[in-house]
Amino acid sequence: MNIHKKILGLIKKEKVATTSEIARSLGISWNTAEKYLLELTIDGKILKIKKLGVNLWVLK
Repeated sequence: MNIHKKILGLIKKEKVATTSEIARSLGISWNTAEKYLLELTIDGKILKIKKLGVNLWVLK
């Protein structure tokens, strides 16, 4: 299973996820998680919501 599908699965299960939660769940660094999340945003699969300095990710 590729990393994008794993991330989408996590967000689907949790409804809203932070970059830190995703990084922790997948055992990757925060920067790597952010990179994958931004790729998914560009692909139009998820939305980024910035709230109080924290990036929140939801399915589109």
